Amino acid sequence: MPSPDFSSLDHPVPNDTAFFLDFDGTLAPIVSNPEEAAVPSRTLLLLEKLQQASGGALAIISGRSIAQLDHLLTPLRFPVAGVHGLEHRDIHGEIRRVAIDTEAEQRLGAAVSAFAGKTPGLLAEVKPGSVALHYRGRPEMEEDCLRFAKALAREDNRIHLVCGKKVVEMKLSDRDKASALAAFMAEPPFRGRRPFFAGDDVTDENGFDFVNAQGGLSLKIGAGETRARHRLADPAALAVWLERLLAK
Repeated sequence: MPSPDFSSLDHPVPNDTAFFLDFDGTLAPIVSNPEEAAVPSRTLLLLEKLQQASGGALAIISGRSIAQLDHLLTPLRFPVAGVHGLEHRDIHGEIRRVAIDTEAEQRLGAAVSAFAGKTPGLLAEVKPGSVALHYRGRPEMEEDCLRFAKALAREDNRIHLVCGKKVVEMKLSDRDKASALAAFMAEPPFRGRRPFFAGDDVTDENGFDFVNAQGGLSLKIGAGETRARHRLADPAALAVWLERLLAK
């Protein structure tokens, strides 16, 4: 396997940088069933070291819920923006959530779960204020899944669609990863630092835009068009880069 090419990447100073990392496809390799995702033990160790080296200025920015991320990152615990920013946990452990209409949330969860339940291979992931419809197990169902999601959004203009890798998410909020990053950058220990954001999917692109506008370091993991200014091939290459960063 060829060594990752780091020649175009900046080398941020950990105690001057605010580190933001996506989860799936960035820290954890993409898997068919999201429930089976796992972060390699080597990467967990590097995250712990980076948290210490940066003075705690390390946050996870993900479409997953805070509860899911805590479970998948055990025993580590970080500031987190979950569900694309609908949930926010700061450095002190205080959690804020965007207010969501409970009845609308329940209707959305029931509708997507019923749709997924009719077709083996589809998966409804119900989260606070959002439901993700995964079709990685049935990629030929993409058009049907998107058509279904768009119909729900037409019925309720509070539903915002987010399309990712073999998934369409229906959120009852317009919060996104850019707003999640902005919220962290307004509070310690992130405030006043240069932002770094690594992500792998189209859902990360507005986060890259935010970081680029701040003069930060945007890093795309994997293939595909992107507005990130740097790229690495996969989560394993990111782990190698983090290891080198921490060795300096």
